[in-house]
Amino acid sequence: MNLTPKQLKILQLIRDSRIRRGYSPTMQELADEIGVSKVTVFEHVEALIKKGALVREANKARSLSIAEGIAVPDESRPMKYPLVGKIAAGYPIEKVAESDEVDLIEFLGTVDDSGSTFALIVDGESMRDEGILDGDLILLKRAQVASNGDRVVALLEDGSTTLKTFYKEADHIRLQPANPDFDPIRVQFCQIQGIVKGVIRRY
Repeated sequence: MNLTPKQLKILQLIRDSRIRRGYSPTMQELADEIGVSKVTVFEHVEALIKKGALVREANKARSLSIAEGIAVPDESRPMKYPLVGKIAAGYPIEKVAESDEVDLIEFLGTVDDSGSTFALIVDGESMRDEGILDGDLILLKRAQVASNGDRVVALLEDGSTTLKTFYKEADHIRLQPANPDFDPIRVQFCQIQGIVKGVIRRY
């Protein structure tokens, strides 16, 4: 897909805002981030919608989202991924941290950089028995759908996020911890934001 540098930056900002906060930035916030007018941002957003890169819900604020099947590459070099905050591995709490990056060259060998990978810092011990400990870095692939048994980052309806193992049951979703000190979280709905693909620990 042929995108201008500013259009690519808009996609990256929308993607990262939805991961961190669960909703897209306003036109004014996008304008402030990339240093252009609100009108110019609106023109870029309309162009991205026409190109099939963005979708927008009619008559709903902060509803811009990346179209299904669109991988948004990062500007960083391969092996360097956006670090977008902390994720609760205890009771669900919203954690929003300053944008940073994780450089994986010192940790791993070659990793395919498709633009769909991001990193989070684990905050809590609820996934301890699966070897995911407080302070670990987890690598996730962006996804909106999970299968039973996937370790996922899930956005709950109250706006909090949590790291748990996903199970779709008869009449609800069970987000299962891996520590007997924590109870499962049972909800009717949650928004999957990513599936865990790796854990990095530095000693």
